[in-house]
Amino acid sequence: MGSSKRILACFILAFSVAVIVHSLNHYLLWGMNARVLTSLRWIPLACYFIYALQKKKLTTWIFVSMLMGVEFGYDVPLVAKELNVVSQIFIHLVKTIIAPLIFATLVTGIAGHANLKQVGRMGWKSLLYFEIVSTIALFIGLAAINISGAGIGVIIPPEMAKGTLPAVQSQTWHDIILHIFPENIAKSIAEGQVLQIVVFSILFGIAVAMVKEQFRTPMLRFTESLTAVMFKFTNIIMLFAPFAVFSAIAYSVGHMGLDVLLNLFHLLATLYVALLVFVLLVFLPIMLVLRIPVVKFIRAVAEPATIAFATTSSESALPRAMENMEQFGVPRKIVSFVMPTGYSFNLDGTTLYLAMASIFVANMAGIRLSFETQIIMMLTLMLTSKGVAAVPRASLVILLGTAASFGLPTWPIFIILGIDELMDMARTAINVIGNCLATVVVAKWEGEFNQDKTHQDGV
Repeated sequence: MGSSKRILACFILAFSVAVIVHSLNHYLLWGMNARVLTSLRWIPLACYFIYALQKKKLTTWIFVSMLMGVEFGYDVPLVAKELNVVSQIFIHLVKTIIAPLIFATLVTGIAGHANLKQVGRMGWKSLLYFEIVSTIALFIGLAAINISGAGIGVIIPPEMAKGTLPAVQSQTWHDIILHIFPENIAKSIAEGQVLQIVVFSILFGIAVAMVKEQFRTPMLRFTESLTAVMFKFTNIIMLFAPFAVFSAIAYSVGHMGLDVLLNLFHLLATLYVALLVFVLLVFLPIMLVLRIPVVKFIRAVAEPATIAFATTSSESALPRAMENMEQFGVPRKIVSFVMPTGYSFNLDGTTLYLAMASIFVANMAGIRLSFETQIIMMLTLMLTSKGVAAVPRASLVILLGTAASFGLPTWPIFIILGIDELMDMARTAINVIGNCLATVVVAKWEGEFNQDKTHQDGV
């Protein structure tokens, strides 16, 4: 048996022992002090740490950091509550990558590698795919919440029933449309408005494609060089990812604890099961029908999805997701167009969550909505969930707007906000996976998916 397999076997054995000890501790008086039991729980983590040293892969390190973060947040909550700054540093650094990376890749893709007809063709194909998949996500969420009945009879913790909701400005359809177009590109970059940056970059790329060769060539050289530099910059920032993931998970557990989930576990479990069903019934058939190598795709999206899950930020996973999809065999011109656009229009996990959350609010308030009303609510969400994706607290905006439109009370949203961070982890990861898959689908649709590159790179 190889050394890696021996270490993995050691981890599995130690993990089993630690879990048994930790479980029995709640029922038997072992005579052990808390320090001994805590040490036993760290045994499997130490073994897996050694395993990560053998593998030397960032994905493995991130997974180890997640496990250690959970244990650290549980054992040392007071210290863990102060670690949020570390994950915020990572997110801030990643946000510096987003604007120049989107600008450089889009301009290069449009002006250097694609003609304007193809840009238009990729645009309508992407939007059509986004609409179909996100609509399916809505109805899966609707079915899941009706089957589980989450929200009915939930006991409200007193601390969640107090306070005020964060101030949110209502969004009219005029605001939603205007929000798509930038009035000041520097302001859009400063505020992290991805959709506005995408619109500016597309128009800029079209303009570069239309000028004479003597003016186009220098600009293309600049954007190609900027793209290469930003990918290298991304690699440097990603070395910090395990520390950020450890800190984010430790902060969440230290701040919220594990017992806070008991009253609302029904809703949380419903979301996670519904997202799993969505992956199995939507993503997997799409990959099988289009003959996308499933195992290789999972390997390609594992790292960005894990980062998104731990940090609850799609932006933190965007640079690595773009790079991995290009290595997977999707041309850069398609990755740079589809993925940033998908971050505004193809949030499958968030869409499914919104369908569940809207019905959950009604269930909490003891209001039984008819099937016709629920369908109308889903049609409303199909529209409202598209335009405000880049608006701060977008999910809260949509939930408040939906509650007001259908005469539902807003106080149950306190309950959702209480566990929103844990739900946000799952839906953000699905958002990232969905956008990665969208790039492959459009590449297949365009006949430009490089299957051979996937084999060569060993993805």
